[in-house]
Amino acid sequence: MNKFTKAIAAIMLIVAAIIVTGCNKPDEPNNGGNNNGQNDSIVNPNDNGGNNNGQNDSIVDHSGTLNGHDYVDLGLPSGTLWATCNVGAETPEGYGDYFAWGETEPKENYDWITYKYCNGDFDQLTKYCQDATYGYDGYTDDLYDLQPSDDAATVNWGEGWRMPSASEGDELLSQCELKRDTVNGVPGLRIVGTNGNTIFLPSGGAKGDFVGPAPESLQVGGHGYYWVNERCYAFNNQMVGCYDHMANFISFPVVYSTGGRTTRMIGMSVRAVRSAE
Repeated sequence: MNKFTKAIAAIMLIVAAIIVTGCNKPDEPNNGGNNNGQNDSIVNPNDNGGNNNGQNDSIVDHSGTLNGHDYVDLGLPSGTLWATCNVGAETPEGYGDYFAWGETEPKENYDWITYKYCNGDFDQLTKYCQDATYGYDGYTDDLYDLQPSDDAATVNWGEGWRMPSASEGDELLSQCELKRDTVNGVPGLRIVGTNGNTIFLPSGGAKGDFVGPAPESLQVGGHGYYWVNERCYAFNNQMVGCYDHMANFISFPVVYSTGGRTTRMIGMSVRAVRSAE
């Protein structure tokens, strides 16, 4: 693929934002007679309390705390524990900070000029690059998963926290009940675990250097986009249209999948996880 073709492909991917491999149809929003659209029937009345990060205990459950941040046991087969808030947020419905994939601080502009691991363009990568045609001066390193120093969850919340893997995202969406919901005026996804415990993912959209106005689905309050810790695998033949300047993410509500991938410089939300205790 020549540079012109790659550039056109990159622009199309930024605008389209989502390429998916499958979907699950969730329940429609349940307003339940409650002012903020919350479905009270899925809130665990036996919440442990003890929250110290500004969480409203009536919105989600609480199973424990690590480094001052709460997590929930959703009864998943892997035992993965999901945080109750986005990185940078103080409430479950808070959008939190936006991060380019592999970066650990929010910023004003999300584009290739400001992206940490390239030399100004998508085919000038300086880290996480397998294909030399995307590397700066032919750079390659064969790194696929984010190292802890490049993981926004680990750097901001400390040891024990990390960004989820694609398989953990798949597990979350396939093993749990999914409900569109609104909390304090913020639309998002209510996720009910196999044990009845629940978390809420706000639809924070995404930020980036789009061609013209950002599509409605990418605006705050549109769709939900959450990074996972894996970049696209260019040579494993698992996904068509997957290149080294791209990374995988969780998306909803039009499709519920971790099959989405887009350019790494886009700013997305991060929901941290920790491994089973």
